[in-house]
Amino acid sequence: MTVGIADRPDSGHSEPGNSQPPAAGSGLPLALYRWAAGMLTPVVPLLLTRRARRNKEDPARRHERLGAPTLARPPGRLVWMHGASVGESHVLNVLADAVLAGAEGDVTVLLTTQTLTSARRLQALTGPRLLHQFAPVDTPQAVAGFLDHWRPDVALWVESELWPNLLGEVRRRAIPALLANGRMSSRSHRRWRRFPGTARRLLSTFRAVFPADHQAAGRFAALGLGADVRDTGNLKLSAATLTVDEAAAADLRRAIAGRPVWLAASTHHEDEAPVLEAHARVRLALPEALLIMVPRHPDRAPEILAQLAPEVAARRSDGALPGPADPVYLADTMGELGTLFSVSPVVFVAGTFGGHGGHNPIEPARFGAAILHGPDMTNFVDAAEALGSAGGARQVADAAELAEAVIGLLGDPAACRALGSRGRAALGRNTAVRDAVVAEVVHLLGRPSCP
Repeated sequence: MTVGIADRPDSGHSEPGNSQPPAAGSGLPLALYRWAAGMLTPVVPLLLTRRARRNKEDPARRHERLGAPTLARPPGRLVWMHGASVGESHVLNVLADAVLAGAEGDVTVLLTTQTLTSARRLQALTGPRLLHQFAPVDTPQAVAGFLDHWRPDVALWVESELWPNLLGEVRRRAIPALLANGRMSSRSHRRWRRFPGTARRLLSTFRAVFPADHQAAGRFAALGLGADVRDTGNLKLSAATLTVDEAAAADLRRAIAGRPVWLAASTHHEDEAPVLEAHARVRLALPEALLIMVPRHPDRAPEILAQLAPEVAARRSDGALPGPADPVYLADTMGELGTLFSVSPVVFVAGTFGGHGGHNPIEPARFGAAILHGPDMTNFVDAAEALGSAGGARQVADAAELAEAVIGLLGDPAACRALGSRGRAALGRNTAVRDAVVAEVVHLLGRPSCP
């Protein structure tokens, strides 16, 4: 694991939001980490400027990354919720809404993330009591500036990369902290066990840990952290169904006009070659079939288009709809997965072919889509097991098996609907996990405020 305890196998491929020193979770001793962070401090502004030129930082908000927030701290109590990237943004929004609804008195929620896509998504949802800022880089000066300004009463990390300077300063200031939807793979657990002192020191920051699945709960507990490990399940089961733009969905249905359609959701580089190979096989059997490809990071669209002939791929960010001769529709936009799922009877959950741990199968299952995924679902072990045991998803090993499954489902609408119905029933909405996390946040808010 290259970052803290929140296991993110795809962190090296996500939008790089981490102009950070190497993380102590990789085995780097804490003292050496702090020394490296201090040495890097003078060059971090230059790194951020360089990243901004590559469209990987917001130049207008670069100071937020350096611990100089661009918003005033509102009066009253403040809950700080952090998630690294777009994968956590939906959960952050759900938790924020629930805390604001459940907490009494003057409470504001501050959301922090590290990537541009997550910032754009959350910025559209902010208001007087819900704020967004970029998280500070993990240098002592940036961390101190951030915490001096915001003075949070409670801190909550969601599935997040955990940086040692930030954790250490939260602990030193006695800010009550929680970890929600924490992940820990077997590999990460082995690494943490090699450095038990580092693990206990970093993770003792948390009053309670809400693991993402049963296996992670056992691994957290086995580390002997002293934290309250609560095996409540995956927070994403508490999230509401993604929203659908009905007008946009109607436009898509008219453009598709009865063609067989399947969708590859949140693809990475490692997914795209097998997905495109599978689609070529699908079109041999179903010549009118359409693939909707949704990249995990829309700014990779040029890279994906390079794999396709421009005349046979419509691009959604251009305002185009799929034409009758387009075999692939590149949906390189943000915030539209609900709309896209609503027109796609078959969904391949990507991130499952290339060591990324898999992406969220819960969201397409809520739409009754027939779910397919590759072998690696380590980020959603419980959901994958629930789907598999209910007959609500199929695992495929490679492009050939993916093509065979897609052809079978698109060619048999009744079987496709049955698979989707079983998946939707297996992963019905369960707000108990959200309610448990929110109850703990509200409880901690009742404690005396930090100075």
